[in-house]
Amino acid sequence: MSITSNSPTVTSYAKAPALAVSAGGVTFAYRELGPKGGIPVVFFVHLAANLDNWDPRIVDPIAKNHHVITFDNRGVGASTGKVPDSIDAMADDAYTFIKALGFDKIDIFSFSLGGFIAQALVVKHPELVRKLVLTGTGPAGGKDIDKVAGVTYFDILRATLTRSDAKEFLFFNRNATGKPAAKAFVRRLQERSVDRDTPVKVKAFQTQLRAIKKWGRSAPADLSKFTQATLIANGDNDRMVPSVLSTDMHRRIPGSELVIYPDSGHGGIFQFHEKFAPVAVEFLAR
Repeated sequence: MSITSNSPTVTSYAKAPALAVSAGGVTFAYRELGPKGGIPVVFFVHLAANLDNWDPRIVDPIAKNHHVITFDNRGVGASTGKVPDSIDAMADDAYTFIKALGFDKIDIFSFSLGGFIAQALVVKHPELVRKLVLTGTGPAGGKDIDKVAGVTYFDILRATLTRSDAKEFLFFNRNATGKPAAKAFVRRLQERSVDRDTPVKVKAFQTQLRAIKKWGRSAPADLSKFTQATLIANGDNDRMVPSVLSTDMHRRIPGSELVIYPDSGHGGIFQFHEKFAPVAVEFLAR
C-alpha cells in the first residue's frame, strides 16, 4: 500500500518516492506524487520504457492538483515476473496493480503501447475508468501497427551509429524543429538523479514487440461502446503508430476530443509539452 506521512506533498516527478506493492505473484514498482484524495491519474508507459521515461513537463503540471501514479508493468524495470506476450495480459496486470492500491475508479494517461493497454483495460473493466487520455497510440487491428518492430529496429540502428538515444529518431522528426526538441526531451528524462529505475531488458522489449504485432493483427474492438470522456493527441507525422489512427479512434469513440500537433512525430506531446500539458490538465479537471 502507499506510504503516507505528514511530509509536504511531492509535486515534482524527479523527487517522487520509489514504492512497491505485491499482488498476483508480482511486485510492482511504482511512484506517486501530487495531492492524495480524489480520482488518481494512472500513467501507462510506452514500449521499452520504465518509470524514468515519463517527461516531467507532462507529469508535474498534472500532479499539481491530481494524485499521479506511474508504474512498471510485470517484467519491466524494477517490477518482477515475466513480460506477457499479449496486450490483454498486460491489461490484466495493470488491473491487478490498480486494485492492489485499493482504487475503484481511476483516470488514465497513456502513451503509445500504454494506450493499447489502456484500451484493453477499458474493454475488460469499463466501470474502473472515468477519463481516458490516449496519446501517440492506436486501436486494436490498426493499420501498420504490426510494422512497429521494423521501424523500431531500423531507428535503433540509426541511433547506435550516431551514438544518440533511439527515442530521438523514433519520437521526433529529423528536421530543424524536431532535432532540438528531441535533445531537450532526452535531457529532461535525466532530471531525476537518484533512485533511478532498473533498465528494461532486451528480452522484455522483444516480448513487448511481439505483443504489439498481435495487437496490430487482432480484431478491432467496438470503440463506440466507450463511455469515458476521451482526449486523443498525437503529432501529424507519427512513424511508429500512424497519425491517421488517432483520427480513426476519434471518429469511433463517441464525444472524444482530438489534438494533432503540426510538424511533429510520435512524441508530439513532448515536443509541444507547453501547449499540451495545459490541455491535459483542463481535460482531467473538468
